[in-house]
Amino acid sequence: MKRDSKQYAVDRKGMEMEKGRIGEGVKNLSPIHRFSDSPFRFVILSLVVFLFASSTYAAKTSYAKTPPKNALVKVTNIRYWSNPNYTRVVIDVSREAIFTHRLLKEDPAIKKPRRLYIDIGKANLSPSLKQPIPINDGLLRMARAGQYDKNTVRVVLDIESIEDYKVFPLSEPFRIVVDVMGKGKVRSLPPQALSGGQEPSDSGGRSKPIPDKPSLAQQLGLKIKRIVIDAGHGGKDSGAVGKKGLKEKDVVLKIAKGLKETLSKETGAEIFMTRDDDTFIPLEERTAIANTKEADLFLSIHANASLNRKASGVETYYLDLTNDEVAIRLAARENAVSSKKMSDLQYILNDLIKTSKTNESSRLAEVVQESLVSNLKVKYSDIRGNGVKGAPFYVLVGTHMPSILVEVSFISNSKEEDRLSDDRYIREIIAGISSGVKEYVKMMEVALE
Repeated sequence: MKRDSKQYAVDRKGMEMEKGRIGEGVKNLSPIHRFSDSPFRFVILSLVVFLFASSTYAAKTSYAKTPPKNALVKVTNIRYWSNPNYTRVVIDVSREAIFTHRLLKEDPAIKKPRRLYIDIGKANLSPSLKQPIPINDGLLRMARAGQYDKNTVRVVLDIESIEDYKVFPLSEPFRIVVDVMGKGKVRSLPPQALSGGQEPSDSGGRSKPIPDKPSLAQQLGLKIKRIVIDAGHGGKDSGAVGKKGLKEKDVVLKIAKGLKETLSKETGAEIFMTRDDDTFIPLEERTAIANTKEADLFLSIHANASLNRKASGVETYYLDLTNDEVAIRLAARENAVSSKKMSDLQYILNDLIKTSKTNESSRLAEVVQESLVSNLKVKYSDIRGNGVKGAPFYVLVGTHMPSILVEVSFISNSKEEDRLSDDRYIREIIAGISSGVKEYVKMMEVALE
């Protein structure tokens, strides 16, 4: 998909906003965030200029004018990624909007195929979206949008053949995500098939024992053939930035590249990366890459950060709901949304998370976390293992495979920032994660005797 480079930054709620062009000249807003070098800058500048706030550790002030109460939102873009078994369509909207969706049967009388429509209320359509967008991937024929009435934009997906679909919103910037699955859907294990395993739950930072009973994946001898590695952040999105200037986006890219090389050699699996250079990719696109590649595992690599400069250690996450305030704050930072938005997100994603591969992802997270901590402790005895937790990370939402997010160390901790700058420490992280993945692959490939 062609992507233009026109961008600008807007100071808003502790986030920078990147405005680029995606698709056929249609604008898309993508949030990016980073930690500033000094949280005290906010205190100093706020005494001088009340309109400024200079640290992500404190709230920033928006200079954008608040739209009139009855102003219409604008539907600005429609993007998609697909393969013959899966399509993700993203509808970009200028700000939060109310929407409904409905699946319609084929209507031969008016020569209309089976179709799914999404109505966006109090909205108008960008002129650049008035032409249909051909998809023709075996699932969807095309996407088309129109001004249904003066206050409603209708986006229609003409269906060729689908088995199931999900529609859900993501925030800041607001967008509506439509996941469409075909009959050849990526292997999905029914929840009852995993009943022998331990039900995933928030571990509160404590490691849970790995269930002894093999999962259905083991019983069927399903093999791990493709792995997608996601280096968090990138481009204009630096992620967290340490006191000495080390950027999360650079550290995790180095780790991701090392993981690709190691896993490719040692597992024989085909390894893909969501990015292999300093490029910004929206979170929903990273998920779509994993699904369209029909990956068997998805690993998202990040470096942690905290207001508490003494916070340290490594931890691994899988997609789930949580009441853990620390996990919620972390997910809010990685999702580039406010903590307040996270409570709404958890409610919205409740049903979606129930149908995700939570048990398998929890199992993968346990194995990788244990391996990572054990490997690091050999040379870094003071390393802390903060356990495995569930949290609602955007990048894990809608994945069709076991998926985890690994926080490799706290870049906000001076000691761990120094370690993350050391290639020897990076090599140990790579070795620890890859050993965990190999152990999980071995577990999945052992058939039930």
